[in-house]
Amino acid sequence: MTPMKPHDNLSIDHLKNISQWISNIYDLNQLLELVLETGTRIMRAKASSLLLLDQKTKQLYFKVTTGDKKDEMKNFAIKLGQGIAGHVAETGQPLLIEDVAKDRRWYRSISDQIGFKTRSILCVPMKVHDKVIGAIEFINKTDGESFHQNDLELLTVFADLAAIAILNARKFQFVERDNTGLKQTLDMNHSIIGKNKLIIKVIADARKVADSTASTLILGESGTGKELLARLIHAASPRKERHMVTLNCAAMTESLLESELFGHEKSAFTGASEQKIGKLELADESTLFLDEIGEMSPGMQAKLLRALQDGIFYRVGGNTPISVDIRVIAATNRDIAKEIIKGNFREDLYYRLNVVELRMPPLKDRKEDIPLLARHFASLFRREKADFPIEFPQDTIDKMMTYDWPGNIRELRNAIERAVVMGNGRQILPEDLSMISAEPIRQHIRIGMTLKEALDDFKKRFIEINLKNTMGNQSKAAEVMGIQRTYLSRLISRYRIPKTL
Repeated sequence: MTPMKPHDNLSIDHLKNISQWISNIYDLNQLLELVLETGTRIMRAKASSLLLLDQKTKQLYFKVTTGDKKDEMKNFAIKLGQGIAGHVAETGQPLLIEDVAKDRRWYRSISDQIGFKTRSILCVPMKVHDKVIGAIEFINKTDGESFHQNDLELLTVFADLAAIAILNARKFQFVERDNTGLKQTLDMNHSIIGKNKLIIKVIADARKVADSTASTLILGESGTGKELLARLIHAASPRKERHMVTLNCAAMTESLLESELFGHEKSAFTGASEQKIGKLELADESTLFLDEIGEMSPGMQAKLLRALQDGIFYRVGGNTPISVDIRVIAATNRDIAKEIIKGNFREDLYYRLNVVELRMPPLKDRKEDIPLLARHFASLFRREKADFPIEFPQDTIDKMMTYDWPGNIRELRNAIERAVVMGNGRQILPEDLSMISAEPIRQHIRIGMTLKEALDDFKKRFIEINLKNTMGNQSKAAEVMGIQRTYLSRLISRYRIPKTL
């Protein structure tokens, strides 16, 4: 029997602490740092590294490191099978090397580049269900001695516990992501309603696309239901078990959009108080829906294209490659062909996104669907006022059918919601419908105004009309206009529009 060393009792206490981490810590970065810090104390090592295996690239990345050269270590990656850690990850077997200079598996390039003299290494794999997810290595004992066999045995148990804790944290991240997606799902009705031949064809084409992994570009005016179509594609795809991740690219600065898309590391920039997981990473093994892709700046387009081509990206301020498997659906209300000619949109990104193109028809081209949609929306909103069906007299139907609905289905939905709230609860009368008219806006345009003055005047009055139509609800007004709520707030301040109209 191997004699117990004086520090073994302390080690056992640490192992008990790790067992508690498994159920109490869900932040993966925090967990990895604690794992390595605890292991380093147990082993009394001068330096240590926790490497995670990327199954797609078959490389090990230095996720967390300790020691004098820890910042430099994160710039390196090793191939599976390369060096001591690479060999351990490939074979799944621990290694205790008392003198690395005498071992042919020693890969000295990294030590030479950072100027660190390595003498002995203890390296153990991290496994879950016999599957290696990484490795932990400890370098040089602080007392100058070599690592011993009982160190190896203790660290093997330690690494197994750490691996389970890491897996638990990863599962929690997926659950958080899926819960967020579930909330988004519950907030929306995913059925696309209509009997118009245009919408029937779009739905049929979407179902064909769903079975593939082809990138899809959805074109159409604001408010036509492009996101609903994207959700239909995702729900009919093999990726439906994971919730679709969405990102609206409109009205965001390039730096904010980059952080939203790729995520960022703690302290990557002023205000980055903690690590943020980006939409690309959240959408791994799922679908990423990029709405208003036409609003993305050329610089961001280049970064997105590179990530889609390589399947690998970096968080802002990070140096660890992250590989993902995502299916991209993009949407825009812009004429992308014209934007390419103008130099506003990259042609190579367009072809990357536009493997399949679908076009959502405007509501004015499918007017026979207006009564169906109106009754559907009324049934959604009537629960707030009554349990009986809300009727649509013929003169109300006539008014809806003769209006062009420039805001499309979004505007119709909003008009019906307002009518249900403000009406008598049993019928929606023509006077209950508040629809946007362009005439009041045109009356204020006069000869002698500069283009900027005319545009500013239009924007101000357009916002005022939408705010009145939504009873001052800025979130709903922003949704009707197809812009971000924060952008609308800035416009309201810029044009000094009263918040209550």
